Amino acid sequence: MATIDGRPAQYGLTLKQLRELMELRGREGVTKLNTYGGVQEVCKKLYTSPSEGLSGSAADIQHRRDTFGSNMIPPKPPKTFLTLVWEALQDVTLIILEIAALVSLGLSFYHPSDENEEGVLIEDDEAKYGWIEGLAILISVIVVVLVTAFNDYSKERQFRGLQNRIEGEHKFSVIRQGEVKQISVSDIVVGDICQIKYGDLLPADGILIQSNDLKIDESSLTGESDHVKKGEAFDPMVLSGTHVMEGSGKMLVTAVGVNSQAGIIFTLLGAAVDQQEQEIKKMKKEAKKQRKKKSLSGDEAGEIGNSHAVSKQHSVDGENHHGGGTSKPEHEGKKEKSVLQAKLTKLAIQIGYAGSTIAVLTVIILVIQFCVTTFYIQGKIWKNTYAGELVRHFIIGVTVLVVAVPEGLPLAVTLSLAYSVKKMMKDNNLVRHLDACETMGNATAICSDKTGTLTTNRMTVVNSYICEKLSKTVPNFSDIPSHVGQLLIQAVSINSAYTSRIMPSQDPTELAMQVGNKTECALLGFVIALGKSYQTVRDDNPEETFTRVYTFNSVRKSMSTVIPRQGGGYRLFTKGASEIIMKKCAFIYGRDGNLEKFTRDMQDRLVKNVIEPMACDGLRTISIAYRDFVPGKADINQVHIDNEPNWEDEENIVANLTCLGIVGIEDPVRPEVPDAIKKCQKAGITVRMVTGDNVNTARSIALKCGILKPSEDFLILEGKEFNKRIRDSHGEVQQHLLDKVWPKLRVLARSSPTDKYTLVKGIIDSKASANREVVAVTGDGTNDGPALKKADVGFAMGIAGTDVAKEASDIILTDDNFSSIVKAVMWGRNVYDSIAKFLQFQLTVNVVAVIVAFIGACAVQDSPLKAVQMLWVNLIMDTLASLALATEMPTPDLLLRKPYGRTKPLISRTMMKNILGQAVYQLTVIFMLLFVGDKMLDIPSGRGVAAAGGGPTQHFTIIFNTFVMMTLFNEFNARKIHGQRNVFQGIFTNPIFYSIWIGTCLSQVFIIQYGKMAFSTKALTLEQWMWCLFFGFGTLLWGQLVTTIPTRKIPKILSWGRGQPDDIGAINLGDEKFDPDSDKKPRAGQILWIRGLTRLQTQVIGGELQERLIPVPYSKSSTDQAIRVVNAFRQGLDSRYGEHSNTTNLAEVLRKQSSLNKRLSQTSSIDYADNLPDELAIPEIDVERLSSHSHTETAV
Repeated sequence: MATIDGRPAQYGLTLKQLRELMELRGREGVTKLNTYGGVQEVCKKLYTSPSEGLSGSAADIQHRRDTFGSNMIPPKPPKTFLTLVWEALQDVTLIILEIAALVSLGLSFYHPSDENEEGVLIEDDEAKYGWIEGLAILISVIVVVLVTAFNDYSKERQFRGLQNRIEGEHKFSVIRQGEVKQISVSDIVVGDICQIKYGDLLPADGILIQSNDLKIDESSLTGESDHVKKGEAFDPMVLSGTHVMEGSGKMLVTAVGVNSQAGIIFTLLGAAVDQQEQEIKKMKKEAKKQRKKKSLSGDEAGEIGNSHAVSKQHSVDGENHHGGGTSKPEHEGKKEKSVLQAKLTKLAIQIGYAGSTIAVLTVIILVIQFCVTTFYIQGKIWKNTYAGELVRHFIIGVTVLVVAVPEGLPLAVTLSLAYSVKKMMKDNNLVRHLDACETMGNATAICSDKTGTLTTNRMTVVNSYICEKLSKTVPNFSDIPSHVGQLLIQAVSINSAYTSRIMPSQDPTELAMQVGNKTECALLGFVIALGKSYQTVRDDNPEETFTRVYTFNSVRKSMSTVIPRQGGGYRLFTKGASEIIMKKCAFIYGRDGNLEKFTRDMQDRLVKNVIEPMACDGLRTISIAYRDFVPGKADINQVHIDNEPNWEDEENIVANLTCLGIVGIEDPVRPEVPDAIKKCQKAGITVRMVTGDNVNTARSIALKCGILKPSEDFLILEGKEFNKRIRDSHGEVQQHLLDKVWPKLRVLARSSPTDKYTLVKGIIDSKASANREVVAVTGDGTNDGPALKKADVGFAMGIAGTDVAKEASDIILTDDNFSSIVKAVMWGRNVYDSIAKFLQFQLTVNVVAVIVAFIGACAVQDSPLKAVQMLWVNLIMDTLASLALATEMPTPDLLLRKPYGRTKPLISRTMMKNILGQAVYQLTVIFMLLFVGDKMLDIPSGRGVAAAGGGPTQHFTIIFNTFVMMTLFNEFNARKIHGQRNVFQGIFTNPIFYSIWIGTCLSQVFIIQYGKMAFSTKALTLEQWMWCLFFGFGTLLWGQLVTTIPTRKIPKILSWGRGQPDDIGAINLGDEKFDPDSDKKPRAGQILWIRGLTRLQTQVIGGELQERLIPVPYSKSSTDQAIRVVNAFRQGLDSRYGEHSNTTNLAEVLRKQSSLNKRLSQTSSIDYADNLPDELAIPEIDVERLSSHSHTETAV
């Protein structure tokens, strides 16, 4: 028989049996499990140990992967480069240019036989170079398409790498070789023993071996909003993609990857999506045909054309499910479109309309002039060769349109965000949603946790109160009465998560490493400092022997553990917030360890003399207590029992406690935090502390951090008082009451996650300030999820944060440090400024090029800038400019100004002053060269040469070259958007900028000297080059003059891109209506693109790009998102498919998950896409609606 590491290669259970086992719930699951002999026997059949775990040998792990599958979802392959090229070719303006170029190319080879002598001469001359313009335009289009496709391809690779990084960050605790190890979720295999705890997102299906007060949120799979209690005796099955909301435990992994319950749905969804993409395209084509045949109402047309569900979208978290529950308001937890997106949308539409108008006017004027001159004034008759002239005019018009719109804008946005995201990783900000990056630049308020964010999260017990002795240092154990000391050691060692421990440092000069909950680590450190071993106590009391555990949560603010008592009965240990535990205490050990009644007067004295002084020193106070339940004679502080107590009656169980002592835990303020908060305040950002700690502790830390200043009028509230002030008599939050509180509120102590959510939502919804506040929030706990989602930017703690908090966040702080948030603000403002710099540069080019083309068409019947030249300037050079300006490094000066705000225009009056000022200079120079340049420079005039069929001239070449030189030198001016005079400041900190600038200059020299017919240029002399450079350098001098003009003199109407997102109505994006106020909110990461005649395109990083990302390990970002999508899909099926009788099968199948899984279990574990049962091949899954449900789960 074949063996693996000395054990048989054949397992006692097959993949099919394990998968069928995991389909069962509750008693059914227990019954089925018992047929296999229970979980212990299943462990034996899978050759694993409940206590020691797997051996971890490479051969064993690989064999398990080969037999049961790996914890990965087969990825959807990314789009190929050719696919991206094809997508880039779909742009309307590029298609028009291609057609015009082909027509021009065809006409240049057309030689009619009935021409007069003059016509023949012109045709012969034109034949030498007439075809070159058409070919050059085609080549330019090809270059643009290749550049666009390559940019998309490289961008996807970068974001795929970022996705890998996010997935790689997700580790999980498993037991291998008897030791607890953190491994990547992709390395988990069937047979692993996983430790699960509060806040975890389960990475695989499993069976509970041991659990403590375990509650799971299964809404992502079942739609049930209530948390499901789990236990070995009544419901031991736990599923991947579900959240641990309370408790802890150990589980045996039984199914991973595509064989897990979540994986089955994920694979089914992927197969269905692939199958339906073609159907959606057919539906859209059919809709277009129907619209041509008859006029439809707006609603009908939207329904058919967009394939969107008629029903309202519901929350993805499962509140609106078939099983009942309360529904959330439609917009609850939704994030608005980002500030920058909104402004870019409005600006792009304005520019698109203006460009389209001028382009059409240019074509009309050129055609009218040609017709009037040729047929009316000269009296000529139509000739076939004139078609070439009309095509040339049309090409000029299309080129004007191309020039009018900022082609490099999407690239500038994407590059700036991508560059910032990459750099932010080094500053300990792992960005999950791209738009969070720029949103942070507009942040006006930060609601921060205290522990670990403002403080070091390196906790130490520095004060203690035991047996009426207050110690400022760790007391000697011999000074504590022995029975009290033993109880204290037991209470700390047992009543804490066994995953919390103190690890000795490998370097003897460094402090011991705290692993797990830092408060518990401080208490364990206290035990060690007393000279005792907590591990010895734990070895004598393994978790499996615990009778009951009441785990810590935000409501209890305490943790209690019940163990069997020597001599019979039970012993309860409790620890938690001092004021909460003290109220439950009826006894206390006094001097010499004598038991005393703990009266209300004693409690008040203890609060005044011990707890408050500790809290005022910034210490967190923890009370430790116990209670005995005995079957025989009971002492005064014990409870007599005849039968096992009702452990569900927590209120009476955790009562009449005996206080063992109080400890004061120090968590020092991070040394860099006060300076970081000062920077925030200078930057116009209000920092608020939201903590669960005592109000005195919170006040002390807030003063040390600089959040509170003695001279300021501020509010410090506890959660209870906060709720009293903001709620009416019915308990409902009233916005007008909240508006009276939040502006002055600086510290919210003893707060719950609900209080945090209420505060964040209230600030965001408030109309009290002139601009809507942009709120950032930090969170680490599972219950912080709603606040993190609701905030404009949610920061999760990378070290202390739970998986659920990270999943709800936009940015993960990998060092849990507040100062990293300040760096995020700096990068966010830098993104905004980088795009503004590019717009200042680009719009100057656009204004000048459009006016030159338009006036040239009117005045000399030809554009001084040829189509190919404008394509070079606009598509190639501006692409490089976007790269140069989008990669500027942030400076500390960014934090010296206030946030821009939601209504401040994207193009400020200062920027418009620079744009118009430079445009005036450049237009003056170009028109001077156009009309008198030939006389100034003593060269033949180029005016009318093209109309007469002539070739390139030095005159028009000088105009083109001067325009490019002025544009290049204006790049320096564009680096400053706030009126700074030194445009070269910091230039050498950005090698990309000066490298691109030099490269563009060299390219221009080559084009002028050697471009000839392809670029309609003629080589220039050195003197002519010097004139071009002189005019180019003049933009720098002119820029200094423009800077001296007071900005206040510029009319406000000249600022563009103003307005809140709400002001932007439904914007037509091709086939779809994009309405910022509708339920179809854009997902996080949406970036404006320019496409179509207005060149507006929406590139959704979280949607379109996500489809190209490789979903790596089967974990939180990839799998949970898909599960939530399926859940949301289920919720909307009834109303969606109620109208289509032929599509109800899928709704039935998905609602009856058990029967679905049984059908699926008969197919291959991998090849679901090929082996789907016929009834699953439903023709009308609305993929776009499905994907729009999960914007918070989208990976960057």
